Amino acid sequence: MISSNGITTAIPARITSHSKIHEVDFDNLEFGKYVSDHMLLCDYANGEWQVPQIVPYANLSLNPSTLALHYGQTVFEGMKAIRQHDGRINIFRIEKHYDRFARSLERMCMAVPPKEMFTEGLIKLVGIDRAWVPKKPGTALYLRPFVYASEARFGVKISDQYRFIIFTGPVAETFARPIKVKVETNYVRAAKGGTGFAKCGGNYGGAFYPAKLAKEEGYDQVLWTDARENKYIEESGMMNAMFVIGDKLVTPPLSDSILDGITRDSLLAIASNLGYQAEERQVSVDELEKAFRTNSITEAFGAGTAAVVAPIQTIHINGIDYHLPEYSHESLLNRVKQKLERIRTGREEDVYGWNYVV
Repeated sequence: MISSNGITTAIPARITSHSKIHEVDFDNLEFGKYVSDHMLLCDYANGEWQVPQIVPYANLSLNPSTLALHYGQTVFEGMKAIRQHDGRINIFRIEKHYDRFARSLERMCMAVPPKEMFTEGLIKLVGIDRAWVPKKPGTALYLRPFVYASEARFGVKISDQYRFIIFTGPVAETFARPIKVKVETNYVRAAKGGTGFAKCGGNYGGAFYPAKLAKEEGYDQVLWTDARENKYIEESGMMNAMFVIGDKLVTPPLSDSILDGITRDSLLAIASNLGYQAEERQVSVDELEKAFRTNSITEAFGAGTAAVVAPIQTIHINGIDYHLPEYSHESLLNRVKQKLERIRTGREEDVYGWNYVV
């Protein structure tokens, strides 16, 4: 419940009597396969959020005219809780995730859960299902807060009712091996003035078809270009795109068509502190081609919550496959990834204030 000063009072919890944790093969986790025992639920109606509660994970019952099913008012976040070397659990960068969640919801004209509900809900949910946080290096408990328009009405309108849910599940990293990507200059992910910066469902659904075509050609993902000229690189599949050109780490600048990645932000800070020069600037397709011809590009990778770092081995540009050199432990992408993991697992001091240990 949200009190008059905006603070969440104790969140009631109904604990399951039939845990499914015994069904999980923690040695062979697949991303998205397993869901933990409990979830948080809270409804928004009559202009205010109701009492949040934690309940056993279960299916939802939806009216067929539920607005989210028709007009796309649905927003999610992707976060991780990581088991530290001493057994404690770290929920990584709660505040920055909440801020992005709020911006996405506001862009979609949706009700924003109070920060205290978001934070305390995550802490209590992770605490209840702490046994689900895996222990192997590179694994984590994925946290999925989301809101959808729950009002039952089939007219085109902004919903007056919403449901906020958080569920979790143990995962391994995605894209553990180097990937092949294709520069996409026909289809676009997001346009200026659109919703590209928001984590709304339509951004992902609209990206499926060109990604499917690329996979049929033997590529793992696409490198999206801008919608106006198809001239500048924007994102790498569902991740932010990063390159090492010359002696600099380069990544496209944030805009209303590029997601403000938490992993991107973390890696840029770490790279700078390791002494690398980092530039947030436009990267054109022509520049990439020239960099390959002059051998001045040495690394390329995607950065995101699921993969952390996804090394790129091949970039297809205008009919030609360009190949990156093999990566080593001394490659920048591996150095920044390893330092990030050491910070998140408590093996190095968190000088940034990113960790929330429970």
